[in-house]
Amino acid sequence: MHYWHDWQDGGWLGGSLMLISMLLLLAGFVTVAVILLRRFGRTPEAPNEALRILDERFARGEIDREEYEQRRDAIQR
Repeated sequence: MHYWHDWQDGGWLGGSLMLISMLLLLAGFVTVAVILLRRFGRTPEAPNEALRILDERFARGEIDREEYEQRRDAIQR
């Protein structure tokens, strides 16, 4: 008599289904890990980019010193 928990007699179909389910489980763990690392792994770099652009505008003479300092202070807050 065959029982559902008797996985040893599953043959190639049972082994294939076991392998596929394990690969899907592993892929799920990797996906969750990647999502968590992207969300919490690093700090946003937007202020650094904004400061770089502001520095470039000041260097080109597009804005004066007073406006530069006001905007820099606002970005750093």
